[in-house]
Amino acid sequence: MADLRDLSGMNPLLLHKLFSLSVWPVFEAKFSAMTKAEELPGTGTEIDGKRLAGILEFLQAAEQLKDTLRSGTTGKGRPESTAEHSWRLALMPLLFEKELGNINLLKLIKLALIHDLGEAISGDVPAPLQQPGDDRQDRERRDFQSLCSPLPADLAAELLALWDEYASAQTPEARLAKAFDKLETMLQHVLMPPQDAEFYRFNLTYGQDRTDYCLLTRQIREIVDSQTRILMKDAEVKTA
Repeated sequence: MADLRDLSGMNPLLLHKLFSLSVWPVFEAKFSAMTKAEELPGTGTEIDGKRLAGILEFLQAAEQLKDTLRSGTTGKGRPESTAEHSWRLALMPLLFEKELGNINLLKLIKLALIHDLGEAISGDVPAPLQQPGDDRQDRERRDFQSLCSPLPADLAAELLALWDEYASAQTPEARLAKAFDKLETMLQHVLMPPQDAEFYRFNLTYGQDRTDYCLLTRQIREIVDSQTRILMKDAEVKTA
């Protein structure tokens, strides 16, 4: 049987083939021989073996997001991964739950967690390098579909629907996720080691249409922009 620790860097399609040939038959034999254990309240139900294998395969493939690096860094200067960005983005709705009114919090967190998963395959494109008509969104959607291919059909369809909702940015949850996405990035940028003035100047206009969504996001934006202006002035003084 394959060691799950060795699968994290493999192509999702190869993972699908490997699980189909080696892991699923083992699960099937094991679960068919098991007797149903007594369930404890609140612990859920036994999962079908094939469904479990598909979900585990997806999780192992999604691990690649930990090695997908963004253009920014952590506060200590280490390259930041897309997984780290997605984690802190998902944390934001939890912290602002009381200010979000009737927003579907669970959906918002789901959108935050899956919005960049396609980058596990194709990587991140820094905002200054993104161009209209560059096929980036279509490519990321195809990569996301490929990543989801091992999942049970119902779960794959649910995740793809969430991805499409985020991309179209029409629902309140998707628009808020887009705003938080920009704000998390900007918050990270003011934590990074000092950059040149042009870096901070770009941030002052970055994602303005998204962060203008509501009063809360505008308030956060004002604070981040004030910090960015201070850093920009410091950078200008150093190069004067």
